[in-house]
This record gives sequence, C-alpha cells and structure tokens, in this order.
Amino acid sequence: MELSIASLQEQGSFSGAPVKRSITWKQDKEEFTATVYIRRLSYFSAVNDVAAMRGEGNLIAGRIAACVVDAEGKPIFTPADITGDADPERGPLNDGLTQALLLEIGAVNNLGKTQSSVN
Repeated sequence: MELSIASLQEQGSFSGAPVKRSITWKQDKEEFTATVYIRRLSYFSAVNDVAAMRGEGNLIAGRIAACVVDAEGKPIFTPADITGDADPERGPLNDGLTQALLLEIGAVNNLGKTQSSVN
C-alpha cells in the first residue's frame, strides 16, 4: 500500500464522525441521563496526551475534552472546565459524570478489550 489520503481513508484511518451515545450517572441520590457525542481517539487526543506528559495539562481532563464533542465534532469542554480551573465557583466535574464519560470514551474506542486475531 502506498501511503496517501485516499488509502488511509479506505482503511478507516481517520477518526470519522463522532459517535452518539447515551450516558447515565448519579449525583447525590438523583440519576441523570444525557446524550453525548464521543470522538474516537485521534490527533487531538494525542496532542493532549503529550502535553499532559510534559506537565502542561491533566491527562484525564485532556482526554475528556478531546473526546466529548457536539454533533459536529467540536469540543464542548476545555480541560480547565473538567478540572474546575475555568470557574472555581463551579468546580470540577463530579465523579459520577467523569466516570460515565470515561466509560463511554473507552467503549467507543474499544479500550481495555483485546482484539482477537485470525491466523
């Protein structure tokens, strides 16, 4: 195979459109459900990961901010929104919502699952 935009597109090497998912989380004793769009891991998530490894950000907040997008694929959070630094009065995302978002990011990207191979 010769590396080109066309050959990469044929192989599905681009992250493509965001995936529509439903999440449910608990906050205190109340349960909430929302529709989210998850972008598959991509260039944007890699940039955030590298920045976090350099001490220029938070790995988990960067991953959420890179992957949780609107229907058109535009981020809805910044890492500072996730950590609470954007608005200290608002604070960080609660643990239930953070976990629900991370679970869906993992599910969309098949994280934690081994791919079986056929010989």
